[in-house]
Amino acid sequence: MNEIFDDSTLTEIAHLICGDETPLLYRKGYEIAAFFQRAGWDDVPDYDGTPRHKWTLDLLRERQEDGTDDAQRAVLRLVNRLEYYNQQQEYHATLKRLNEILVLDGRRIGEEEGQPVLVRCEAGFEDEVRRQLPRVELKVSVTEVVSDPELAATVQLRLDEARTCYEHGAYTSAVIMLGSLLEGVLAHAAQVRAAGVRMPKPLRNMGLNDFVDFAYENKWIEHDAKLASELVRHYRNLVHPLAEKRTGHSPNRDTLDMCWPVVNATLNDLAATVVAPPVPPTPRAPIERGRGRNPNASVQRPTPASVARRRPGGGTTAGT
Repeated sequence: MNEIFDDSTLTEIAHLICGDETPLLYRKGYEIAAFFQRAGWDDVPDYDGTPRHKWTLDLLRERQEDGTDDAQRAVLRLVNRLEYYNQQQEYHATLKRLNEILVLDGRRIGEEEGQPVLVRCEAGFEDEVRRQLPRVELKVSVTEVVSDPELAATVQLRLDEARTCYEHGAYTSAVIMLGSLLEGVLAHAAQVRAAGVRMPKPLRNMGLNDFVDFAYENKWIEHDAKLASELVRHYRNLVHPLAEKRTGHSPNRDTLDMCWPVVNATLNDLAATVVAPPVPPTPRAPIERGRGRNPNASVQRPTPASVARRRPGGGTTAGT
């Protein structure tokens, strides 16, 4: 079966192939091309010097759009032990990270006859990740994140409506509200903070996944918020009934208990990285000529006595 991966999943898979973060296995450009060949790809182009992640992601997207199973082959090769001779730490780190990414897309790595295979599962977090998921509390107000008062009021309303939906068991509606809220605050951050920063595409063409990546690349949110935001994005897409039918799963109370801390963490991160506007300089009084002179003192004209005191040997008689 030819597996189709979400674009955000492909983006993270490309990062794993490049191995830019320790303890992942780092691959140079020509080594990535060789990796694809070992994965069973035909006609792999030579590495052309493009930034490694972009080059890798473009190839994954191109092969998937062509209808091949090459993206699936690359995923399975990532966790083939033959790639990690005497590099067990890198292998286990890659397997763990890959499962954290795939499970958000409803898949995980299994094993048949000693070989890795893709297995369908319920979209969510890995059990180990689920147990370790912190209960992140919202420590800031919406107005600390959104500077536009009108937009802040709208975002607060979405947050209140999500709570109402949660309390009354409308979990699908609640997670859609949270996804909408998340996209709104990240879009606002991109709009007001991106002065001098190159946007990946026009703001109007960016979606939640783009905003999450852009915020992470600019260090407005931390990696845990970025990775976990994929779960909110996945369930937010269930606003389309066909998407819910395709996944075969509807959000429940556990879903919201996982998604809400993600939104809280993102809002906390955005508030912590707000740059305060520059304080205008305080106006200074005009400086009079001559250092140390009181600018408010009246100018005194020289008198015969003061002139005499400045002359060599000059002086005045006391009492005159």
